[in-house]
Amino acid sequence: MTPVLDALFWFLAATSVAAGIAVFRVDSMARATYALAVSFVAVGAMLLLLDLEYIGVITILMMVMEMAIMGIFMIMFMGMNPALMPMSMVHNKGGSLILAVGVFVVLAGGALLVDWPDRRGEPAGDLTRSLGEAIMGSKMLVMLTVSPLLFATLVAALVLASPRGRYDRFGADLQAREPSAPARQEDGS
Repeated sequence: MTPVLDALFWFLAATSVAAGIAVFRVDSMARATYALAVSFVAVGAMLLLLDLEYIGVITILMMVMEMAIMGIFMIMFMGMNPALMPMSMVHNKGGSLILAVGVFVVLAGGALLVDWPDRRGEPAGDLTRSLGEAIMGSKMLVMLTVSPLLFATLVAALVLASPRGRYDRFGADLQAREPSAPARQEDGS
């Protein structure tokens, strides 16, 4: 890699780690969701820099869709204000820390102490294609078709779930200087 790509890689690595730490340091579900999305998009971009196009694009698309779904559920079940209210994103801090350190030690020990096998055979001519076939098999066309449909469904669900849009708040010509008051929900009484 060139020095510019090296610098970009390390910037993305630092961004990923910082955003990952922010997931547990911010004080609301919405901010934690955005921090997690930033972390994984940075990882996906790093994979693209390493010429792992398929995995990089899939990582980015998967995380963007996952965070979109999480955002929809936050708005649907909590409304936007509770999603931004302060709350702790870490539960059972002592147990979580012990478990995290234990898993790290086991995985790092496994990576360093296991006698890794030698490579057999030659790599495939088109690594991206062979990786895609190994991961998705014959379902690739289905996934390529379902993904945009799922995204369109999520956008449509948000539009339909919103009781008022900008035309209701700013007028039909969008010329109102201030939005009208929020719609009151009828409680049936």
